[in-house]
Amino acid sequence: MTQYLPIVIMLVLGALFASGSFIASGLFAPRRPHRAKSAPYECGIVPRTELAERFPVRFYLVAMIFIIFDIEIIFLYPFAAAAGELGTFGVIEIATFALVVFIAFAYLVANGALSWGPKRGASVEGRVARRVDLGELTASMVRGGRD
Repeated sequence: MTQYLPIVIMLVLGALFASGSFIASGLFAPRRPHRAKSAPYECGIVPRTELAERFPVRFYLVAMIFIIFDIEIIFLYPFAAAAGELGTFGVIEIATFALVVFIAFAYLVANGALSWGPKRGASVEGRVARRVDLGELTASMVRGGRD
Protein backbone atom coordinates (compact mmCIF):
# COMPACT_ATOMS: atom_id res chain seq x y z
CA MET A 1 0.00 0.00 0.00
CA THR A 2 2.86 2.38 0.78
CA GLN A 3 4.14 2.02 -2.78
CA TYR A 4 1.00 3.82 -4.06
CA LEU A 5 1.27 6.67 -1.55
CA PRO A 6 3.26 9.02 -3.85
CA ILE A 7 0.70 8.50 -6.63
CA VAL A 8 -2.20 9.25 -4.29
CA ILE A 9 -0.43 12.36 -2.99
CA MET A 10 0.16 13.62 -6.55
CA LEU A 11 -3.50 13.00 -7.48
CA VAL A 12 -4.67 14.90 -4.39
CA LEU A 13 -2.28 17.78 -5.10
CA GLY A 14 -3.40 17.91 -8.73
CA ALA A 15 -7.06 17.98 -7.73
CA LEU A 16 -6.40 20.70 -5.12
CA PHE A 17 -4.48 22.80 -7.64
CA ALA A 18 -7.21 22.47 -10.29
CA SER A 19 -10.05 23.28 -7.92
CA GLY A 20 -8.04 26.10 -6.32
CA SER A 21 -7.39 27.61 -9.76
CA PHE A 22 -11.10 27.57 -10.60
CA ILE A 23 -12.05 29.10 -7.27
CA ALA A 24 -9.34 31.79 -7.48
CA SER A 25 -10.30 32.79 -11.04
CA GLY A 26 -13.92 33.05 -9.99
CA LEU A 27 -13.11 35.22 -6.98
CA PHE A 28 -10.41 37.49 -8.42
CA ALA A 29 -11.39 37.83 -12.08
CA PRO A 30 -12.54 41.30 -13.18
CA ARG A 31 -16.25 41.55 -13.89
CA ARG A 32 -16.39 44.33 -16.48
CA PRO A 33 -18.06 42.84 -19.53
CA HIS A 34 -17.29 44.55 -22.80
CA ARG A 35 -18.36 43.85 -26.36
CA ALA A 36 -14.80 43.20 -27.50
CA LYS A 37 -14.13 40.89 -24.56
CA SER A 38 -17.19 38.78 -25.20
CA ALA A 39 -16.43 38.44 -28.95
CA PRO A 40 -14.56 35.36 -30.13
CA TYR A 41 -10.81 35.87 -30.36
CA GLU A 42 -9.64 36.07 -33.98
CA CYS A 43 -5.90 36.82 -33.83
CA GLY A 44 -6.47 40.30 -32.45
CA ILE A 45 -8.70 41.36 -35.33
CA VAL A 46 -12.16 42.44 -34.28
CA PRO A 47 -14.68 40.82 -36.63
CA ARG A 48 -16.71 43.40 -38.56
CA THR A 49 -19.21 41.05 -40.16
CA GLU A 50 -20.73 37.68 -39.37
CA LEU A 51 -19.14 34.61 -40.88
CA ALA A 52 -20.59 33.51 -44.20
CA GLU A 53 -21.23 29.93 -43.13
CA ARG A 54 -19.81 27.22 -40.94
CA PHE A 55 -17.81 24.26 -42.18
CA PRO A 56 -20.12 21.44 -43.24
CA VAL A 57 -20.13 18.27 -41.17
CA ARG A 58 -18.98 16.34 -44.23
CA PHE A 59 -15.65 18.19 -44.00
CA TYR A 60 -15.06 16.72 -40.54
CA LEU A 61 -16.11 13.25 -41.72
CA VAL A 62 -13.48 13.33 -44.46
CA ALA A 63 -10.92 14.52 -41.92
CA MET A 64 -11.77 11.59 -39.62
CA ILE A 65 -11.48 9.15 -42.53
CA PHE A 66 -8.05 10.60 -43.28
CA ILE A 67 -7.01 10.13 -39.64
CA ILE A 68 -8.18 6.51 -39.65
CA PHE A 69 -6.08 5.70 -42.70
CA ASP A 70 -3.16 7.66 -41.31
CA ILE A 71 -3.28 5.50 -38.18
CA GLU A 72 -3.50 2.39 -40.34
CA ILE A 73 -0.30 3.39 -42.12
CA ILE A 74 1.37 3.99 -38.77
CA PHE A 75 0.44 0.44 -37.75
CA LEU A 76 1.55 -1.02 -41.09
CA TYR A 77 5.06 0.44 -40.93
CA PRO A 78 6.29 -1.65 -37.95
CA PHE A 79 4.75 -4.72 -39.58
CA ALA A 80 6.69 -4.06 -42.78
CA ALA A 81 9.89 -3.65 -40.79
CA ALA A 82 9.40 -6.95 -38.93
CA ALA A 83 7.44 -8.98 -41.48
CA GLY A 84 10.04 -11.76 -41.69
CA GLU A 85 10.11 -12.31 -37.94
CA LEU A 86 6.33 -12.39 -37.48
CA GLY A 87 5.67 -15.25 -39.88
CA THR A 88 2.22 -16.50 -40.79
CA PHE A 89 0.60 -15.20 -37.61
CA GLY A 90 1.70 -11.63 -38.39
CA VAL A 91 0.42 -11.86 -41.95
CA ILE A 92 -2.97 -13.12 -40.77
CA GLU A 93 -3.22 -10.40 -38.12
CA ILE A 94 -2.30 -7.57 -40.48
CA ALA A 95 -4.64 -8.94 -43.17
CA THR A 96 -7.48 -9.01 -40.63
CA PHE A 97 -6.68 -5.44 -39.58
CA ALA A 98 -6.56 -4.21 -43.18
CA LEU A 99 -9.80 -6.04 -44.01
CA VAL A 100 -11.66 -4.42 -41.11
CA VAL A 101 -10.46 -0.95 -42.14
CA PHE A 102 -11.31 -1.64 -45.80
CA ILE A 103 -14.85 -2.79 -44.93
CA ALA A 104 -15.36 0.41 -42.91
CA PHE A 105 -14.08 2.46 -45.85
CA ALA A 106 -16.33 0.59 -48.30
CA TYR A 107 -19.32 1.28 -46.06
CA LEU A 108 -18.48 4.99 -45.96
CA VAL A 109 -18.08 5.16 -49.74
CA ALA A 110 -21.35 3.29 -50.32
CA ASN A 111 -23.22 5.68 -48.03
CA GLY A 112 -21.77 8.72 -49.80
CA ALA A 113 -19.33 10.02 -47.20
CA LEU A 114 -17.02 11.20 -49.98
CA SER A 115 -19.75 12.59 -52.23
CA TRP A 116 -19.65 16.35 -51.83
CA GLY A 117 -22.42 17.39 -54.19
CA PRO A 118 -26.15 16.94 -53.68
CA LYS A 119 -27.63 13.68 -54.89
CA ARG A 120 -29.68 13.90 -58.04
CA GLY A 121 -33.39 14.04 -57.36
CA ALA A 122 -33.03 14.08 -53.59
CA SER A 123 -34.07 16.99 -51.43
CA VAL A 124 -32.36 17.83 -48.17
CA GLU A 125 -35.58 17.52 -46.19
CA GLY A 126 -36.48 14.16 -47.69
CA ARG A 127 -33.13 12.53 -47.00
CA VAL A 128 -33.62 9.36 -45.00
CA ALA A 129 -30.90 7.04 -43.74
CA ARG A 130 -31.03 3.64 -45.40
CA ARG A 131 -29.37 0.34 -44.71
CA VAL A 132 -26.92 -0.99 -47.27
CA ASP A 133 -26.59 -4.72 -47.80
CA LEU A 134 -23.29 -6.32 -48.79
CA GLY A 135 -24.40 -7.14 -52.34
CA GLU A 136 -25.41 -3.54 -53.00
CA LEU A 137 -22.17 -2.36 -51.39
CA THR A 138 -19.92 -4.44 -53.61
CA ALA A 139 -21.97 -3.61 -56.71
CA SER A 140 -21.67 0.09 -55.90
CA MET A 141 -17.91 -0.26 -55.44
CA VAL A 142 -17.52 -2.06 -58.78
CA ARG A 143 -19.49 0.71 -60.52
CA GLY A 144 -17.29 3.30 -58.82
CA GLY A 145 -19.90 4.61 -56.36
CA ARG A 146 -22.29 5.78 -59.09
CA ASP A 147 -25.93 4.98 -58.49
